[in-house]
Amino acid sequence: MMSTQAASIRWIDAAFATRDAPSWLRLCAFALALAMALFHLAVAWVPFVSDFERNTLHFAGFAVLCALVFPMHAGIVSAKEVVVDVLFACIVAVAAVYLAWAEDGIYARGVRLSILDWCAGVVVIVGAIEYARRVSGWIIPCLIVVALAYVAFLGQYVPGIFRFGGLSLESVMFRSIYGDDALFGTIASISATYVFLFIIFGAFLTRSGAGEFVVNIARIVAGRVRGGPGIVAVIASGLTGTINGSAVANTASTGVITIPMMKKAGFDPKFAAAVEAAASTGGQLMPPIMGAGAFVMASYTQIPYEQIALAALMPALLYFASVAIFVRIEAMKHSVSAFEDEEAPSVRDAFAQGGVTFLLPIGLVVWMLLDGYTPTYAAVAGIVAVIASSWLTPRRMGVMDVLNALAMGTRNMVLTAILLCAVGLMINVIATAGIGNTFSLMIMDWSDGNLLIAMILVAIASLVLGMGLPVTAAYIVLATLSAPALAGLIANEALISSLVLGVSDEMRAVVSFVLPSYEPGMDREAIKGLIQSAPIETLGVLRDSLLSPEILVAALLAGHMIVFWLSQDSNVTPPVCLAAFTAAAIAGSHPMRTGLTSWKIAKGLYIVPLLFAYTPILTAPWPQVLQISLCALFGIYGIAACLEGATEQRIGVVMRMVMGVAGIAALWPEPQIAWFGVVGVIGCFLVTLMQTRWRSEKA
Repeated sequence: MMSTQAASIRWIDAAFATRDAPSWLRLCAFALALAMALFHLAVAWVPFVSDFERNTLHFAGFAVLCALVFPMHAGIVSAKEVVVDVLFACIVAVAAVYLAWAEDGIYARGVRLSILDWCAGVVVIVGAIEYARRVSGWIIPCLIVVALAYVAFLGQYVPGIFRFGGLSLESVMFRSIYGDDALFGTIASISATYVFLFIIFGAFLTRSGAGEFVVNIARIVAGRVRGGPGIVAVIASGLTGTINGSAVANTASTGVITIPMMKKAGFDPKFAAAVEAAASTGGQLMPPIMGAGAFVMASYTQIPYEQIALAALMPALLYFASVAIFVRIEAMKHSVSAFEDEEAPSVRDAFAQGGVTFLLPIGLVVWMLLDGYTPTYAAVAGIVAVIASSWLTPRRMGVMDVLNALAMGTRNMVLTAILLCAVGLMINVIATAGIGNTFSLMIMDWSDGNLLIAMILVAIASLVLGMGLPVTAAYIVLATLSAPALAGLIANEALISSLVLGVSDEMRAVVSFVLPSYEPGMDREAIKGLIQSAPIETLGVLRDSLLSPEILVAALLAGHMIVFWLSQDSNVTPPVCLAAFTAAAIAGSHPMRTGLTSWKIAKGLYIVPLLFAYTPILTAPWPQVLQISLCALFGIYGIAACLEGATEQRIGVVMRMVMGVAGIAALWPEPQIAWFGVVGVIGCFLVTLMQTRWRSEKA
């Protein structure tokens, strides 16, 4: 009996900051975690409560769990302090549930808050701010406080375009709780449905042994080739990303195996850690889960999640190929020999241990998404498939395995749930005050209509935000502020092409109203100048009139995908790069030097978004997508060779410059000189072929 009890509470022991918490409290936490998981699964299958009620219960449960997992202050915490902490969390939870019950009464009073409503609202907002501080530090709480103060009274003192007249405290409170983008609004709905269910799905995959299968397959596939351990890290991290969608968790889980393998094969510890960090960062780009950001994207754009996941597949593979290119070049540069992985299992053993529990559930989820089922149904079906398929392997999931997987998934969700709910307070302010539109206008103005400059501005903003915000929160803020501007600039490129071809008589009046100087037969540069000088508001009307819905959706998807990719760079870019620091701890390398190396290796995070902006890689037919990806692969190879100073062997300054120019040419976006890209591809190929022949002759 005692062993079963110990096993059932093991998950919370690892998360507690104290060893003095009584066992009954840990058991209560375990029971709450199970109840939370089962409640969300049940609501996903049969919605028996409203969305608002579900969201309040979602926040309430995770507020209590956050108090258990993230104490008020670090260090040894007494049992008495834990109990007081949990009591406060329970008050926050009761206040959240009360607000769901009080909604009808508030509307009946003409949207007037009673004293009890005020008390509950203040408790919930203070609780959200405090728990956001515990899981992510001071940045988000400070931003929330400033945002609320801005719409309440500070906005009237801000000069210029960001001046805001201010709302009454009652309006601020009501909007913060009941607004569509508020604490229990759209972002909370995403957290309570797609994100939580897929995190539980990932926990079941991990518990069933699918994670070990991923690493074993990677070792079998790439363990015996030159630079193989680095390729193992790339493959394992890519496949593991379909399970957890977290760069740091990905690094910690696969890095303990791949980093020692890379060091043993002859890679520098700094490089080994950087490869693992860069590859693990790609896990959040890899369908079908893609971290929480993909679900937020689906909600923001109203583009079906399955369409986003399918469009993201080839770019994700391209990113992992870019990391593998750096591994290959480094292996050739330092003559790293092939590595015989004596501990790698046979293919048969690997599939017997976890192949079925990985391939069948993942395949079922992908099929359901492509067939039109909602992500919530697909996630629940995937969880059932994991349990059922485990009985076809030696590692069958019993009752305790299922319960522990549910608890593990809930535990893994605490940070994300608190953040996504709390960030809603800030997003609500952005929507209420119109800051998103203003910021988009500023990007358009600063970039002077130049898409590349706008992307650089967003990349800088992403890096700054990423120093203090987790990736998902950074994406949410950036998507709200800058994605509309990027989507508009991308749509402008299509608009220019349409105007170059000419417009029909029916559309002539609309074009003349927006662009009075437009004349049929004008060249591309002249039309581009007219577009850049036209009012942004009227350009939207012109785009809606001349461009098809498919083109507008493609521009919207590209804009959000650019922001989503750029928001990942904080994982591998100093001075704050948690994935790189985690890998450095495993490798025993210098954290900051590891971060700089991982930033270099993860160059795909900056190159692939250029393809989103200037090519139809996200929406084109598959033959064209493959063609774009192949050219991009050569381009990335050329740029990597230029940065590393090697291809199949070390190269001099002249050859580095040649490869750099050829790589840029292969990625050149201008369709009018597509031959330039062909020349770049041929240049990269010929230089590599020449270096390969020279290496063979020396051997």
